[in-house]
Amino acid sequence: DRVIARTMIKTPEFWNHRGIASILLWPLSLIWAFASAIRNHFARQSTAALPVICIGNVTAGGTGKTPVTAFLYDGLCDAGYRPAILIRGYGAAVNAPMWVDPSQHTIDDCGDEALMLAESRDVLVAPDRVAGAHVISLRGLHDVILMDDGMQNPFISKTFSIGIFDGSVGIGNGFLIPAGPLRVSLASGVQQMDIALINGDDETNIAAKLPASLTQLSANLLPDPSTIDALSGTPVLAFAGIGQPKRFFATLRKAGCNLVHYLAFADHHPYSETDLVRLQEDAMRLGAQLVTTQKDWVRLPAEWRERIVVLPVALALNDDGALLTHVESAINAHQNS
Repeated sequence: DRVIARTMIKTPEFWNHRGIASILLWPLSLIWAFASAIRNHFARQSTAALPVICIGNVTAGGTGKTPVTAFLYDGLCDAGYRPAILIRGYGAAVNAPMWVDPSQHTIDDCGDEALMLAESRDVLVAPDRVAGAHVISLRGLHDVILMDDGMQNPFISKTFSIGIFDGSVGIGNGFLIPAGPLRVSLASGVQQMDIALINGDDETNIAAKLPASLTQLSANLLPDPSTIDALSGTPVLAFAGIGQPKRFFATLRKAGCNLVHYLAFADHHPYSETDLVRLQEDAMRLGAQLVTTQKDWVRLPAEWRERIVVLPVALALNDDGALLTHVESAINAHQNS
């Protein structure tokens, strides 16, 4: 079948290579670096009462932080810990720390990633990470904080930091924002990491760019097998508004799905009725089933969710147990200090 791709506004394509656009924007990257340096110089760092495990990255855009956070939360619970997730909440309306309740809150209240994580986990949305960590510790129910993103936040001390890289894009063209995807230089970023985790096949050889002294792990996002089985033999129209939509489409292809049409939207894209009607019309024309990610599914109006298949994914580490072992050691060292 003919595959059609339609791309909305998303991560700039020139972030993946050095060209005229990135060169012209490079002077603005110096301003970004200077502003970051000033903020870090004057920031007063706070230490939380509980150990803070940071799951972050050095680039803008999706690398798979949220699935790693979910993996750690579930693994720590199985090991007898009582974690809580601290997340800023992209686009959240709240301006003070708030515990997420999926039965009451919407993406407008807390953001899509927070709502997705909170389906079966304790999640606190807080624009101010220091205030959020304080609220979690005062609750008295938790013994470790998993901070989704915030590696470059200079205001809160991290007990242990995990840097996530998307193997398909690595660090792009290696330039700082806005000329490239880097929030900080790679050299500066790896100094903040205790572990680097490469998500997916290392197509850009990012492993060779990291110092030999930095522990490296690799992982893949595996689709739910029962959902894949249910889609067997069915034409699929996939759509995604995440940091790296092509990773979702590649997952479907690799799982053997008959992907006949796909659309990439911007990260956190708010789906309008027009978007969804167009998707449905395209699906009917192709005789295809609409399929999307968990993060996109929570952004859909309730009346549309039953018409669209959601494909859950789970993190699978190539060295099973290694990540949790490192994290547990960091937690125990903090508790014994």
